[in-house]
Amino acid sequence: MSATLPPSDCTEVEIGRTGLAAFLGISDDARGIVIFAHGSGSGRFSPRNNYVAQRLRDAGFATLLLDLLSPQEERDRNNVFDISLLASRLRVAADWAADDSKTGHLQIGYFGASTGAGAALRAAVGDPRIGAIVSRGGRADMAGSKALASVTAPSLLIVGSLDQAVIELNEVAYEAMHCEREFAIIPGAGHLFEEPGTLDQVVSLATRWFHTYLGGDRK
Repeated sequence: MSATLPPSDCTEVEIGRTGLAAFLGISDDARGIVIFAHGSGSGRFSPRNNYVAQRLRDAGFATLLLDLLSPQEERDRNNVFDISLLASRLRVAADWAADDSKTGHLQIGYFGASTGAGAALRAAVGDPRIGAIVSRGGRADMAGSKALASVTAPSLLIVGSLDQAVIELNEVAYEAMHCEREFAIIPGAGHLFEEPGTLDQVVSLATRWFHTYLGGDRK
């Protein structure tokens, strides 16, 4: 994506000591904040995640889209698939959201895509601030069986029906989990949900999930 500016209803912020670049979108009546964890080779300019984020903002949620790696870190392909590193960056983002004056009162959710889903699930372990997780075409399995068994945040796994390999990996992850969870398969959708109408179905499912489990102020 060639865009170099945040969406019109977002501001650019820096997260953590490494100054990770992020887009924050928030309204006065936001009912929770959703932090996005992008897949390998993607970041805050991801067109699909930006579309989902815009729709979530329209539905009353704040959103935070961030680059989990710096440009220098991205040059090392090992970092792109280092789930522990990516999860640690999500925890930094959650700390930032919890401490910031504009978002500190909001309960936190994660929306993960591809490898970002594995990172989101691992980052949520042991963190009571995380109220809900949604995975889009995610590699939930990459969180690891121990982490999956320890996730307590209600989790929704969404996979396209044409993405057979990822369906099978998510089935294994789903069985390893013990939290409130749901597995949704969108007919006619591939891994990237590029088919007409399929990403809107992701938005509908994610919005319902967050409205159910990400209901307001952080206690």
